[in-house]
Amino acid sequence: METRTISPSLPPAPPVPGVRVLATIRRYAGRWGLIAALAALPVYYAVHDLTYGYQAGTVAGHPVIHHDLSTLGFNFAVGLSNGAIWALIAIGYTLVYGIIELINFAHGDVFMLGSFTAVGLYSVFGLGSSTGGAWLIVGLIITLIITMIVTGSLNVLIERVAYRPLRNAPKLAPLITAVGFSFILQNVGLLWRGGSPQSVPDLINVQQPLFTVAGVPIQRGYILAFAVMIPLVFALSWFISGTRAGRAMRATAQDPEAARLMGINVNATISLTFLLGGMLAGAAGLVYALYETNVWYFQGFKAGLIAFTAAVMGGIGNVRGAVLGGLIIGVIQSLADSRMGPQWTEAVVFGYLIAIMILRPRGLLGEETREAG
Repeated sequence: METRTISPSLPPAPPVPGVRVLATIRRYAGRWGLIAALAALPVYYAVHDLTYGYQAGTVAGHPVIHHDLSTLGFNFAVGLSNGAIWALIAIGYTLVYGIIELINFAHGDVFMLGSFTAVGLYSVFGLGSSTGGAWLIVGLIITLIITMIVTGSLNVLIERVAYRPLRNAPKLAPLITAVGFSFILQNVGLLWRGGSPQSVPDLINVQQPLFTVAGVPIQRGYILAFAVMIPLVFALSWFISGTRAGRAMRATAQDPEAARLMGINVNATISLTFLLGGMLAGAAGLVYALYETNVWYFQGFKAGLIAFTAAVMGGIGNVRGAVLGGLIIGVIQSLADSRMGPQWTEAVVFGYLIAIMILRPRGLLGEETREAG
């Protein structure tokens, strides 16, 4: 007769004090805690401007103090337009992570090469500071399309060469490969345009105000950023939710093996995801070159870091979350740059990220991933 040894049941492990504190904060803070955290900085500066005012200039050597919200509105206008660029880049991060759970560190440098490609096409189509009228619009549209094709194809090539052979390898291998490809693309940019920031033609007179809203001048650059970002985001959302290829992307993101058994070409679907992310990075590269009127081989590192932070803040794997995170980070950057000084901007941005992660670990609009399931 077989004898079984029954091991005594072990008492449950005592809860870690730090974990208990975080769980309590999340339970009682909830949605209102998130709203309070996000609104803290804008509300503080709104109250400050209304109460103490801000210096709007001098008259006869005396400071002119205004007590209104026009400066705060200007901060929001600048931040939202910058955030539209970060949102386009962040979508590429969130698409790739959502489908294969890989942080594509080379994505920021694809964006950088998108700027370089767009600037290189200026001379091809004869676009300069004196170019105007219909040809400027047509030339920029053609430049946008070509740039998106170039960066999308580059992203597909990176996936095919570097990531697909490591699909079944330990996750550290493709992660280190992504970092390596980032350095390779940086060196391509360094050889292409040198190591110093270079000014490029201001094709659209980016700082020219078009109209004023509540005392806030709305410049051409602000309109440009949203004129590119909004249609592309809506087109991507329609593609993902309303097309056969989009449904294949969602199925692959949910369960690649089940999708393969259902007849979906998983490799082609993943390549399509990289194509879409790279195309959006190329569009962001053109907008950045027009908006900032300078390009630099190292611009992709900072932009990639900011965009990845936006994707995490909004909820990695969620397209709407990436857009929301990009806009929020743009506003935070603008407020910190204007009110505290650029040296504090990164600390403030990541302070917000930490607060949001404590209150909602999956991000603002994030959902459970298959890894966490």
